[in-house]
Amino acid sequence: MSDLILHHFATSPFSEKIRLVLGYKQLAWKSVHIPPIMPKPDVVALSGGYRKTPLLQIGADIYCDTALICDVLEHRQPQPSLYPPQHKGMARILAQWADTSLFWAAMAYAMQPKGLADMFGNMPPEAAKAFGEDRRAMQVGMTRLRPFDAAAALKSYLRRLSESLESQACLVDATPGLADFAAYHPLWYVRTRTPSMAGILDAFPSVLAWMDRMAAIGHGQHDKLASGDAVAIAAAAEPLPVAGQTFQDEHGIALGSRVTVAAETFGLETTEGELVAATRMHYTLRRTDARAGTVHVHFPRVGYVLKAV
Repeated sequence: MSDLILHHFATSPFSEKIRLVLGYKQLAWKSVHIPPIMPKPDVVALSGGYRKTPLLQIGADIYCDTALICDVLEHRQPQPSLYPPQHKGMARILAQWADTSLFWAAMAYAMQPKGLADMFGNMPPEAAKAFGEDRRAMQVGMTRLRPFDAAAALKSYLRRLSESLESQACLVDATPGLADFAAYHPLWYVRTRTPSMAGILDAFPSVLAWMDRMAAIGHGQHDKLASGDAVAIAAAAEPLPVAGQTFQDEHGIALGSRVTVAAETFGLETTEGELVAATRMHYTLRRTDARAGTVHVHFPRVGYVLKAV
């Protein structure tokens, strides 16, 4: 069975979500540290254009977006499950809210002057400028919350989380699930990356206690892998077969068509390839790269736009 290879960087909140899931499921993994900003030549060799963090690589299969990555890890190691048997739908709905509304409220709140000083105070000015320009390019067309609106929204969200956590250990069930990992990572960012802004959490002791329990899960067993070596692993492997997967056509685009896939909002870079699968949950594109060889790049349906070329 091919190794799990996570392409990530230390301060990426969505990477922290997956690192904790890997630890929770006690899965061994290879750690490839990638640049937080472009250029990312090895990432693009694997993904064809998608540049958000993290990516999960299994041989010549590349999985984009943490919602899909969580599903892949669930199939790899079903126990402990991310999806409470009685509340699977609710877990997914709450996780989607946490990865969008909660996440962007937390980011807009954290990136006020004190938070930015925490983030960039020890960076050379040109590095901080490059990071800001990179993220602005990813946010073209997005409407961002103003700081005071973000603070109001985040406090409201924290109250809702606190109400759930006052009577139970986790958000949906007695043990951590998908919703917990999704809700944790934006708050982890505020707490660890922008400590000057973390006082907003102090009014919610049940949330802080839950965060401590989540942090204690850890990241599991992992070894470092060079980025170029990960590309070579893809080149030496064959993508997993997709024959027999149920085709669900919502676009009038036939399998075998040349298509692009891109995120709906943040990070609109496209990946182009041959559509080889479109199930009720995900799209799969086959593409060939001079360095990575033939790979399958997988995207969730929710949050992504499929177009014929």
